[in-house]
Amino acid sequence: MTKEILDFWDIVRDVWHSGYMGIDFGSIITALLILVIALTIRDLFTRIVVNRIIAVAERSKSDIDDQMIEALKGPIRFIPVVVGIYLALEIPGFMQEERLSYASGRLVRSLIVFNLFWAFYCAIDPLTFLLGKLEELFSTEMVAFLVKVTKGLIIGLGIATVLQLWGIEVGPIIAGLGIVGVAVALGAQDLFKNLISGFLILAEKRFVVGDWVLVDGIVEGTVEKIGFRSTMIRRFDRAPTIVPNSVFADKAVTNFSEMTHRRIFWKIGVEYSTSVKQLQQITEEIRDYLIGNADFAQPEEATMFVVTDSFNNSSIDIMIYCFTNTTVWGDWLQIKQDFAYAIKRIVENAGTGFAFPSVSVYRGEGADMPDPYMPPADHKKGHLAQKDGDLFGDEGR
Repeated sequence: MTKEILDFWDIVRDVWHSGYMGIDFGSIITALLILVIALTIRDLFTRIVVNRIIAVAERSKSDIDDQMIEALKGPIRFIPVVVGIYLALEIPGFMQEERLSYASGRLVRSLIVFNLFWAFYCAIDPLTFLLGKLEELFSTEMVAFLVKVTKGLIIGLGIATVLQLWGIEVGPIIAGLGIVGVAVALGAQDLFKNLISGFLILAEKRFVVGDWVLVDGIVEGTVEKIGFRSTMIRRFDRAPTIVPNSVFADKAVTNFSEMTHRRIFWKIGVEYSTSVKQLQQITEEIRDYLIGNADFAQPEEATMFVVTDSFNNSSIDIMIYCFTNTTVWGDWLQIKQDFAYAIKRIVENAGTGFAFPSVSVYRGEGADMPDPYMPPADHKKGHLAQKDGDLFGDEGR
């Protein structure tokens, strides 16, 4: 019985030492315990390090360091994991296997590279204040695009660095992607045209989010989102319209949000019975209403005309051409309404009235009247071809 037990124990020891892929189970369990300990102390390590950095950052008056600390919490929390993986792979059981030793060294280096580039990626958002001055030259959307490009470059460099660590040449991959890119570009010309147009919109600041624009023959509304392929404009009935960016290269775009003033152009018609003195009174009082009024741009700022303009078919027309200081549509409507009330009072106080389309008919002695029409006589039949209101004789019966 004792011999059987010893034989079984030998089998257990052999299995234990053989383990998995030549690594004994003792080394595997030890590595797992190290990883569990690393994950356990991760939060404690993060609090200790972050609190220490926060204590140093509190001495400065800037908020940038506080934002940087908050952004780097993820990479800091990953440090104990990397250390734990390194210690776990340094166990003799792993180091004895040449293949695992080679792979473990590259794995640890890859994790370190990953953590470094992750930290760079997270640090971009707190450092965007460095691009703040670019907003004076470009739009906010353009700065956001540059931030995205920078993040993309960091990701690309990180991937290339990891591939180099594993002995994979990046050059041939890039060349292959270039060939594929040419093929894709030939089949996606409209896509690239939209991308280029989107870049130009952002670079030239033709319009920004929130602007009221009119795309000639396409749509009028408020810009809600500017992408690199398309722009979303919400119409005034709240319906969204997606406009490909290439449209803006071919169509005229009016940006009403860039107006400095808003125009009022009216022609009001008064009756022909209005005297010259009344016309002068009306135009002078309308001009007096505009001059010095804070709601209207004054002559030194913008064009202003109040003149007797033309003699229409049924009226004498007074032209009013002026601009308001506000460009807000609701405020402009209110100012225009008040102005209309004022013009109504001015015309009525002048003792005249507004004209409307009319036709005057003069009848009486001495008036030029046309001769009455008489139908021609039918000499062959000896009577008129009109009978009972029928002008066509027998054919009309």
